[in-house]
Amino acid sequence: MKKNLLIFLFGMFSVFTAFAQETVVKGSVKDAVTDEPLPDVTITVEETGQTETTDGLGQFKFSTAVPFGEQMLKITKLGFLTKRYPIVVNEGEIVDIQDMTLEVDRGSQQDLFTISLSDDELNDDTSGSDNISGLLSSSLDIFQRTAAFEFSSSFFRVRGLDSDNAAVMINGVEMNKFDTGRPQWSNWGGLNDVVRNQELSSGLSPSAYTFGGLLGSTNMNTKASSYRKGGRITYSSSNRSYTNRLMASYASGLMEDGWAYTLMVGRRWGDEGFQDASLYDSNSFFASVEKKINDKHSLNFTSIYAPNRRGKSSANTQEVYDLKGIKYNEYWGYLDGEKRNSRIKEVEEPIIMLNHTWDISSKTALNTNVGYQFGKVGNSRIDNSGGANPSPAYYQNLPSYFLADDDGADFSGAYGAEQQFINDGQINWTDLFVANDSKNLSGQAAAYNLYEDRNDDKQLTVNTIFNTELSDNIIFNGAINYKKLNSDNFAEIIDLLGSTVGASNVDNFDGFQFDLLNPDRLVQVGEKFRYHYKIEANELSSYAQAQFKYNKVDFFLAGSITKTDYQREGVFQNEANVELDNFGTVVKDNSYGKGDKLEFTGVGLKTGFTYKITGKHLLDFKAGYLTQAPSIRNTYTNSRSNHDYVGVSNLEAIPGAESITEEKISSADISYIFRSPIVKARLTGFYTKIEDANEISFYFADGVQGFTDENNTAVESEFISEVLQGVDKRHIGAELGIEAQVTPTIKLKGAASFGQYTYDNNPNLYLSADSQTVSFGEANLENYKLAGGPQRAASIGFEYRDPDYWWFGATANFFSNAYVDVSPITRTQNFYQDTDGIAFTDYDPEVASELLKQEEFDEYMVVNLVGGKSWKVGDKYIGFFASVGNLLDKEYKTGGFEQGRNANYRELRDDSSNDTRVFGSKYWYGRGINYFVNVYCRF
Repeated sequence: MKKNLLIFLFGMFSVFTAFAQETVVKGSVKDAVTDEPLPDVTITVEETGQTETTDGLGQFKFSTAVPFGEQMLKITKLGFLTKRYPIVVNEGEIVDIQDMTLEVDRGSQQDLFTISLSDDELNDDTSGSDNISGLLSSSLDIFQRTAAFEFSSSFFRVRGLDSDNAAVMINGVEMNKFDTGRPQWSNWGGLNDVVRNQELSSGLSPSAYTFGGLLGSTNMNTKASSYRKGGRITYSSSNRSYTNRLMASYASGLMEDGWAYTLMVGRRWGDEGFQDASLYDSNSFFASVEKKINDKHSLNFTSIYAPNRRGKSSANTQEVYDLKGIKYNEYWGYLDGEKRNSRIKEVEEPIIMLNHTWDISSKTALNTNVGYQFGKVGNSRIDNSGGANPSPAYYQNLPSYFLADDDGADFSGAYGAEQQFINDGQINWTDLFVANDSKNLSGQAAAYNLYEDRNDDKQLTVNTIFNTELSDNIIFNGAINYKKLNSDNFAEIIDLLGSTVGASNVDNFDGFQFDLLNPDRLVQVGEKFRYHYKIEANELSSYAQAQFKYNKVDFFLAGSITKTDYQREGVFQNEANVELDNFGTVVKDNSYGKGDKLEFTGVGLKTGFTYKITGKHLLDFKAGYLTQAPSIRNTYTNSRSNHDYVGVSNLEAIPGAESITEEKISSADISYIFRSPIVKARLTGFYTKIEDANEISFYFADGVQGFTDENNTAVESEFISEVLQGVDKRHIGAELGIEAQVTPTIKLKGAASFGQYTYDNNPNLYLSADSQTVSFGEANLENYKLAGGPQRAASIGFEYRDPDYWWFGATANFFSNAYVDVSPITRTQNFYQDTDGIAFTDYDPEVASELLKQEEFDEYMVVNLVGGKSWKVGDKYIGFFASVGNLLDKEYKTGGFEQGRNANYRELRDDSSNDTRVFGSKYWYGRGINYFVNVYCRF
């Protein structure tokens, strides 16, 4: 069988190779000003629509036959003026057009618009909604550009997928995190001028650097010689994430001695963005130095340091928004006359890398890369272990709490709470200091402190990437990659808020020691408390890929294999996860030391072909199957306290739960593509199935069964970790993108996405708290919609580009079918059963059905304007760019989640019967009218 298969494959390759034509059209493109070669330039034969792209040396060659006779080549690249070159193609001849030139487009919308992409941080720590616009910003595809520029501010996700489904690389070094699988965009934030050289592989398309994921891959080229010689100074003003930005960059270009360097510095700052007290403080530094040793070897060193701090904003109930407006943020209060945000995210993770390029021949290259990233990510918050909840939006501070009193509505209390919240409604920092001062007098531990959840990571990546052109029709790519992570995780006191005694390292709720090895410790500023553990992760992967290009058909085959392992090591010994005998000796420890080493094997297979019906009409098909390790976050059920992982608790398998395994993903899409000199369009249908995924969340729940206290008494309220195991999801839909150059100055454009993203099974659910684990069987989630932005979106707009280098554009964007994230625990047996395990006697199925109905957000429209102007003054360029988002100031919800506190029928029914729910869903709203203004000088 193997011999027959090999004979068949060699035969197929021979047949396809026989179709190759002897006539060759090739050439090169360079910058008209700097004379440097230009990579990623698209060369199009206008009559047939055939396209090729220049490589890193600015070279291109058509692998399929170009029709004989007079032809017109269209040369395009983002940020440059389009040019056309006439050629004559004769049978059996080589047409070699070297050193075609492109001039910078001083009015380029795309060159300016990409400035703001990575600055707009949409990710929040609870919903997992994150910014994918950076993945798409370099694309020439109209749909993907629309998703990046128009849809991303509404939390839209391409095909309903998170950005952990795409690989993000810098010089071939992957930047995705082990913990979440997502890239940390802020690690290179504010460095837009030097990360705009991107090579995008969309979806399952082949990449020259990696196997990629469902959303493809993006590689940012920061090699010093790849930048156009010259400098740029930019100032920006905005009311989105920050208020001011200043950037300066300079590139030497490749000098005669073979050296090149590129430098950039930037600063972004503001006391608050659109949301109240959402401060922004960021500095960015970049240096890249390259030495071209000879024609075959070059060495490049890149360093990136972008420390940043930003104030978070809260998700709120509708009651809160009705009282305070959509800019309200519960995380701050005045201290000494200034706004102080209690929730600050601080990221400081420098990146250094060394890249060696070996051009073995004109058709073969080997890139070897070493990257090292280290530093910290901190998220601060108030610890109220010795006092009342300081949140001004705590449910007992709101009017609804007084109106829902079991003994009757307290209208006076409700009015007082309403007026207090409207007139103030922020953290009272002074009260926290006063409470701690009273503790000082009695020598007690602090009632309040400000601490930071820290992740101090060190990650090493080493890889080598091989590319070769086996023939005029066959390209082979392959790579071997190794990643190693050492992650130190802990909580650290950053402010004792006036306490002179220190903070207690004892769980105030249950009385457990957070670290039994150092009991009853009082913790000072800069010391660790609550939890401390380490994670070691290793990943070894490889991939191989072959691409075949012929006159009528292009196709590719790719495969990958990945070995991943995780191991947790506890530094603290959490008392709740330790079993002691009568003499106080540890007989079972599920917290301290090293836990099980978890190992996963992932494989990937993908293929696709493009059938060229004619030069203008193409049919494209891609399909893939992947298995991959779950992220660390979706592997350990409560890594802060113990070694437990999905399917295992207290060192034993959980009855009814399956062993943790790899996620399985199958996906396919088919596209019809039309391209002519005037109209470009793509219509795509897609289907994706994700199986055996895990989802882990943490919250405080009321009305849960099965938990007991130290006296074996039932406890219905508990801080829990909720584990959904074996989750299946289905993503099905269609995408459309179309643009038409109706006149030399006017372009019409449109895009639409129609999707349905749902849970596709009823996964198992169990809860854990301290050392207890309770299984609730199946969570009835099948056919519930997945949360994460609108599942349907459409955009229509135009651009006007004047020959005098000014331009203007407008779009109207429509969004619908966005849903709240449902609470799984309320879809289990816990919802309808009383504490004795018997169904509630007053259970009404019709009422229950209405209570469990998933909330759908209202559809909405957002209008955006954009425009700019540029001037040439001597040998310098001055440009101005401005955009206005949400021109009509539309209020709309971008996401939200059901609170898990009301976990059973009676609790939820009673709360829902109130005019205003006490524990209603929490939401995020999009920004109202907002702006971004940018001025630059390029020299």
